[in-house]
Parts: sequence; structure tokens; C-alpha cells
Amino acid sequence: MTWIPNRWYVAAWDSEVDRAPLARTICGEPVMLYRKLDRSVVAMRDACPHRLLPLSMGYKEGDSVRCRYHGLLIGPDGYATEMPIKNERVPKAICAKIYPVAERHRFVWIWIGDAAKADTALIPDFWPCSTPGWTFDGGYNHVRCDYRLMIDNLMDLSHETYVHQGSIGQPEINETPIETEVEGEDVRVRRWMAGIDPPPFWRDALKADGPVDRWQICHFLLPSNVLIDVGVAPVEAGATPEQHDQGVRGFVVDAMTPESETATHYFWGMARNFDIDDAGFTARFKAQQGQVFDEDVEVLEAQQKSIDANPHMKLRGYSIDLGAVRARAIINRLIAADAAG
Repeated sequence: MTWIPNRWYVAAWDSEVDRAPLARTICGEPVMLYRKLDRSVVAMRDACPHRLLPLSMGYKEGDSVRCRYHGLLIGPDGYATEMPIKNERVPKAICAKIYPVAERHRFVWIWIGDAAKADTALIPDFWPCSTPGWTFDGGYNHVRCDYRLMIDNLMDLSHETYVHQGSIGQPEINETPIETEVEGEDVRVRRWMAGIDPPPFWRDALKADGPVDRWQICHFLLPSNVLIDVGVAPVEAGATPEQHDQGVRGFVVDAMTPESETATHYFWGMARNFDIDDAGFTARFKAQQGQVFDEDVEVLEAQQKSIDANPHMKLRGYSIDLGAVRARAIINRLIAADAAG
């Protein structure tokens, strides 16, 4: 196992889960998600306890699901309420596994591990996604790579210079020293670029020409999330690494949920504090952001194929990889702790 079982993972965007069942494999387990009539979310193992047909193929009846194969009726608590022969008594042992779920920051979160340990206080604090004065939207990609490769990618933004040359990349990224800091289970990588020309996206967001101070602060949050504080401010505004709300600021939101050891559900978005009422800009920016992430997906999937094709070779870490190395060390430590009980 390459993931921490007893943590909250993003299972879906809130808008993805409706009355009809949504099937998704989370950390190696087949899960079915749907909303009850009161709009609360049910997460159930996607396998009928009779003959294991995916329940997501079944028929919704109120808040229950009837298996499409022989008609076993499963309630939202996971227990069978009606047998295929309707006058037969329903054994209490017939049930499907139910997973703890919570809705926060526009996402549906799921706890795959020991349900008794599920604590909503452990849901990562994506505060820019649900704070007044900010707006947030994003999308989803299914990526055929180990989720940890995505964490590596997001904790080392030096790749932007080469992977994203036409959008957010610029040479100054690789000409600026980085600082890596570990606080408990959090890792931060900071890069402050002072007095540079902004790349096209940030120039347009600022709606002005001239030199700027640009920042990138990558924050790894367990179990598999990265928030990246990004933005620019005119040099004369006096922004600092500690206080930088003077220009335009956003948080790139990245939640990587393992599907398997070589596939990932990637939930991405941008929370921003500028032009928050401009729905058109939000839609255009979401499309642009999606194109940037498509460039990452191409590289990451090719990297995974190369890793599979070269089992005798190992990934190497340079100074730019320190944040990713620290994040992986925390993940590995907690996986071992869970395994030890």
C-alpha cells in the first residue's frame, strides 16, 4: 500500500454527486456515491453482498438501491431491506460497507480506513475555497500515475519554466533560491521573485504593466494535497513574503486521491481574491488552468510509463526536490504507523 488509510480523501466535487450513483475507485476500493432525498451523501462499497455485481449499476428506489442482478434491496445504511424472494426474511448479516463522508470546501470527502477513527477535524483546511471575499472553481482529471509523482510535481515548481513555457513559466523561477520548511506534518516550499516582469497570465490579472514581486508558496497537507499560494504585486506596493495581499493573489488547489498504485483522481482548482464577481473570467480561467494541467498530465503519465519500464532505476533527488522528499517521508512514516496499529 502506498497511501495512508486513516485520513480523509477527496472523493468527488460536490456537483458530481447527485441522486444517480457515481462509481469511483478510492484507494483501491470500489465506492458508490449518491445523495439521499435530504441531499446528504451516501458512500457505499460498490459491490452487492449477494453476487458482487456493482451496486452502481442498480436502480434507485427512494434512498435505497436495488441490485440490477437479482433485486436485493440495500438501504442507505448498507443493510438489506428486501430479499430477491420478497416474502423471505432478511438476515441481518447481509450488508454493504458504508464509508464516513463529509462535505467541505466544495468537495465530498471520504474516510477509507477504520471508520471508528474518522474525525472531521482532520479534513485539510482549504480555507480560501470557502472564505468570504474569495471565489473558487476547478475541474477533474484522471491521471495514470502514482499520486506521489503528482505531489513531487507540485512541490517543485521549477518544472514550470520548461513544461509551461507559454503560460505561467518564466526563467526567473529557476534563477530564484527556494526555502523549504517542515512544521510537524506540513511542508512548505517558498520562492520569492522580486522586481521581475510578470508572465502573461499574471500581467493580465493585474491589469497593468511594469515590474512586480511574484511569489510561489507550496504547502503540502496530508494525506495527499498541495495548496500553492501564488500571485504578483507591483514592486511599489511593498509586498513581503509574510504579507502579500497588495496585488492579485490566488491559491492553486490540488487534491490527489489514489485510485490505485499507478492511477490518481486529480481534483484541481483556483481560489482567488480578485475579480470574484466576474463569472465569465472564472469560466475562462478554469479553461486556461485546465490546459496548463493537461501539460502536467502528459509529462506525469510519460514519467510513470518510464518508471514501469525501468524497474532497476530509482528516482534521484536534487536540491529542488527537497519539499517533495520531505512530504514523501511524512507519508511513509504514517503508512508504517498505520500498519503497526
